[in-house]
Amino acid sequence: MAEIKVVGFQIGDEEYAIDIMKIDSVTEMLKIMKLPGLPVFIKGVANLRGEVIPILNTRSKFGLSPKPDDSKDRIVIILVGAKKVGMIVDEVKEVLTLQEEQLEETPTTAGTSTARFISAIAKLDKRMLIILDIDKILSEEEIVRMDKALEKI
Repeated sequence: MAEIKVVGFQIGDEEYAIDIMKIDSVTEMLKIMKLPGLPVFIKGVANLRGEVIPILNTRSKFGLSPKPDDSKDRIVIILVGAKKVGMIVDEVKEVLTLQEEQLEETPTTAGTSTARFISAIAKLDKRMLIILDIDKILSEEEIVRMDKALEKI
């Protein structure tokens, strides 16, 4: 029986999760420096233990309205290929072990632009988690745009 360990977090009213093997770390909010020329979905860059990493404006990427900063906000450092990218989330909730039978493929009716980076829906007792496919969260074009903007620093 296959199982997957995930880190669950909240963005807006929805609960999401990422395979724990794709996460480098979770940190409190860092000072984010805005740079000219960054794509709109990148909030800026932050210094994480001496390494400059881009910080994804997850609410913008998911088409959600901005919200005021809050003490529960966290940055989940994910591994996109060989790159580290920070994702701002509203709150990190838990680490879960999901069984294969709890996972359902993404409905084909989910024709939104975000549907391409949803790998599954996890059915829990009274709630559902959207499982993100981190390797698809940024398109090749978005990675190129981000890299070009970051070359200037």
